[in-house]
Amino acid sequence: MTDLNWIHHLERGTGDLTVLLLHGTGGNERQLLTLGRQVAPEANLLGVRGRSLEEGFPRYFRRFSATRYDQEQIRSEAAALSRFVQDAAEEYGLNPARVVALGYSNGANIALATLATHPQTFLGAALLRPVMPLDEPPATDLSGVSVLVLHGAHDPYAAHAGGVTPYLKGAGAQVQQHLLNAGHELTGEDVQLCEEWLGQLR
Repeated sequence: MTDLNWIHHLERGTGDLTVLLLHGTGGNERQLLTLGRQVAPEANLLGVRGRSLEEGFPRYFRRFSATRYDQEQIRSEAAALSRFVQDAAEEYGLNPARVVALGYSNGANIALATLATHPQTFLGAALLRPVMPLDEPPATDLSGVSVLVLHGAHDPYAAHAGGVTPYLKGAGAQVQQHLLNAGHELTGEDVQLCEEWLGQLR
């Protein structure tokens, strides 16, 4: 029995790859649909809305400051998101072995937390402007998992992002990292790099 207790939106494609779209703070399940279709024209797109609210704006977990996060909630929501992916695959007839996360900002952070704590969830992940959300990320095995990490050189959060790639590589992930001439916002280069990376998974 499935339990799809997340607000979500599915846009079917013609291929068997599903891109899980995880928005930034204040976004929703439709925020990244255009980006998703640009970078993965044939994929199923599954947008999911975060269940934590900050001054009325959806997020995937609470924060106590710009860089201090609710560790217990991150882990519980990562576990819940992993279950949702499996349940959605069953409910909608998607291939659970062909789910890739595409997360921006807060969405990238919950994708990273899910990779760290439930590594079987995703075939790969594109992390756009992530930081390491876990104070003590667990030792895990990400062998065979492909991860794209896109940082902005002028991103105000960039100083807190340095631990992301070393952690992923230490866990055995196949990591492509790029530092873009950008801030926290997304650019055309993000689109191009995501499309190229996803093309290697199709």
